[in-house]
Amino acid sequence: MAVTYEPPRGDVVAALNFYAPPEDGSAPYNLAGDVPPGVTPRNYGTDTQQVLIRDARGREADFTLDKDAFQIILNQPPSAEKSFTDDASIEKNYYPEVERLLLDTVPGANKVIIFDHTIRRTSPDSKRQPVARVHIDQTASSTIKRVRRHASSAAEADALLAGRYRIINVWRPLNARPVESFPLAFASSATVRDADVVPVEHRYPASAGGYVGQTAAIRHSPGQEWWYLSGMTGDERILLECFDSEALREGSGVQGGRVAHSAFEDPRTRKGAEGRESIEVRALVFGP
Repeated sequence: MAVTYEPPRGDVVAALNFYAPPEDGSAPYNLAGDVPPGVTPRNYGTDTQQVLIRDARGREADFTLDKDAFQIILNQPPSAEKSFTDDASIEKNYYPEVERLLLDTVPGANKVIIFDHTIRRTSPDSKRQPVARVHIDQTASSTIKRVRRHASSAAEADALLAGRYRIINVWRPLNARPVESFPLAFASSATVRDADVVPVEHRYPASAGGYVGQTAAIRHSPGQEWWYLSGMTGDERILLECFDSEALREGSGVQGGRVAHSAFEDPRTRKGAEGRESIEVRALVFGP
């Protein structure tokens, strides 16, 4: 007889790992890619806090990119990509689906440039594990660098930067069953103060061209409002808006335009639960 189970549901109090500044007062940085043994991947510390994380299940339509910098998408059709194990196959089969989703979902979007993806698996031998540290993937300056890096020409980059530009990650689980372990938590952008957001230099190795980007770490603040979507399935997506240029324009109505997020360990997860597997596709989105 098949064993039935129900993933954890409802609001939960769980530990989230926030930013603590470097003890020597230096500027914070991360080392990206494969970090050599014995090298510390970051120079800043961790402030672990017990946080109320609310369940968005049943309230999916309440959240918008302009207010929360995240959006929940339900009932997506099966992907043409089946295994999610080969990068070339993912780019051929899954990228067009992500592009279509963004063009259909983000109001006014008229151009999408997908620039990379990451697959995360909880298994010990996986190169990319779920990130259990509160962060934002991009900042204003790193977004501009991305536009200039991935546009077809300097002239196109100038034209794109003259309008509205964003970075949006499309996140989905790859598990065959609803997610039980290490779900993703995300904070409503409207509740995250600018003072909570700490730019962090993101240094790639020479093998990756020595590119230096910028991410953001997050200070804990009691006013932050945290959410997750319980028991996520493979036909659901979360749009995670890392940056929106409209947030810089006074009176635009965009409340922050950047979503802090983190994997977290749900204390209700049953022993032996299947490890979470997921893919996030990162895209530049332009318009109107």
